[in-house]
Amino acid sequence: MQLTSVRAVVDRVVGDRATEANNPSERAASERAASDGASSGRLTPSSQSSSGQSSAGAAPAAAPRGRNDADGMAVAAFVLGLVGLLVMNIVLGPIAVVLAALALWRGTARRFRAWLGLALGLADLAVLAVLVTVNGNVVWGFGG
Repeated sequence: MQLTSVRAVVDRVVGDRATEANNPSERAASERAASDGASSGRLTPSSQSSSGQSSAGAAPAAAPRGRNDADGMAVAAFVLGLVGLLVMNIVLGPIAVVLAALALWRGTARRFRAWLGLALGLADLAVLAVLVTVNGNVVWGFGG
């Protein structure tokens, strides 16, 4: 296996595109080496995954990162908004609102959970406003 085809395989598996952006001629050479390997009948990790075969060293196809991040943001917004109703609503409320808005903007699959996180974050801020108005401070507790 040639050095350029090894670099092409590593770039595909790891996803490191920094070297390709810095050196266009190296990118062209690695693409030629990858196409030569596929046309000569040799199985590379990319041709194995397309033919249905897999090897122990081949990495599974990665899901789109933006979608996973948005789903995580929706869940985090919901959890932080819920916890913020009880403690640290001055901090957790705005964080829940921002995370929920980002998750909705990025197109999360968990839209309902993001909307709940947004509503709970806004409820945190409403509880904070009531506490400041009634008690004159942001601390509250049960009994006495």
